[in-house]
Amino acid sequence: MSEETKTNMPLLGDPFPEMEVQTTHGMMNIPKDLKGNWFVLFSHPGDFTPVCTTEFYAFQSRKEQFDELGVKLIGLSVDQVFSHIKWVEWIRDNLGKEIEFPIVEANHEVAQKLGMIHPGKGSNTVRAVFIGDPEGKVRLVLYYPQEIGRNMDEIVRAVKALKVSDEQKVAVPADWPDNELIGDRLIMPPPKDTEGAEKRMKEYEGYDWWFTHKPYENGEK
Repeated sequence: MSEETKTNMPLLGDPFPEMEVQTTHGMMNIPKDLKGNWFVLFSHPGDFTPVCTTEFYAFQSRKEQFDELGVKLIGLSVDQVFSHIKWVEWIRDNLGKEIEFPIVEANHEVAQKLGMIHPGKGSNTVRAVFIGDPEGKVRLVLYYPQEIGRNMDEIVRAVKALKVSDEQKVAVPADWPDNELIGDRLIMPPPKDTEGAEKRMKEYEGYDWWFTHKPYENGEK
């Protein structure tokens, strides 16, 4: 594969690639303009397509939840900005939902920089999701094919889990806050030495010294 067609993607922990882009809300510098905020940047294959329309409706329906978490939403596709504007008008006029977050007009270079074009799936952007932290680092990446719509509640859950993990220095179990084994409790980091292992079960509840947990506190789940 040549350098011109090579598909790249930022890895977890990498700085989000700097880009100056046109959006439905004007020019943006990403991630510079988002510094200090968590953000979710998500791409869609094309405006005026059924699955994408259901996704944008669903993202906007959860915007209040994202706002409460301090999360900025940004949409993106390779469509031109005038198409984005017209599609937003159509969603408002026909579905009664005002899309309040910006949508990026991404050129081929931007889409390639983020690994959003997968040659085996055509020339449109796939359904990518990037969650970035207040320092502009990539913390979670999801890719869906064009034919499968995303689960927005999982994206909300993932942001909540990342924030809790950072704030409380813990790991978060599967399906949190409804894990089958420990409910909404949080998993403690493993001890780093024998002395810590011997003390761990006296300090926390758990199944063994390597699997201990504590209550989730501080705010709503």
